[in-house]
Amino acid sequence: MDLRKLKTLIDLVAESGISELEVTEGEGKVRIVKAPPQIIAAPVTAPVAAPVTMAAPAAAAPAAAPAVEVTPAAPSGHTVNSPMVGTFYRAPSPGAAPFVSVGDTVKEGQTICIIEAMKLLNEIEADKSGVVKEILAENGDAVEYGQPLIVIG
Repeated sequence: MDLRKLKTLIDLVAESGISELEVTEGEGKVRIVKAPPQIIAAPVTAPVAAPVTMAAPAAAAPAAAPAVEVTPAAPSGHTVNSPMVGTFYRAPSPGAAPFVSVGDTVKEGQTICIIEAMKLLNEIEADKSGVVKEILAENGDAVEYGQPLIVIG
């Protein structure tokens, strides 16, 4: 079947009320299915009430102190983030000493941990020289892409 006939059939299906057309010509067979129209939901906005101001009474009680939300401080220093999803390991094998501990001095390019992903052990290297200030992941933890692992100061 040539392309002009095929285009004509597609236009016919698009303009008509049919949703499916199947044509057999010789050994060739063509089936055209019109997709149902997609409904696109418009964003719903809630009406906003105008603020109401009220006169304060003469003898008002002292206002309570506003609530203060305490957020944990971000680690100070350079963080080495996980380049992949996997399992974090501090040592090359279960009985071995960890690659680094808090207080150790590391050089750029030095292996600082391993992330196992799909049965492959990937050595993670320090991307900056300095002193290990904090290890943010526990041995055997599942880690996400971009998750901070170790802080180097």
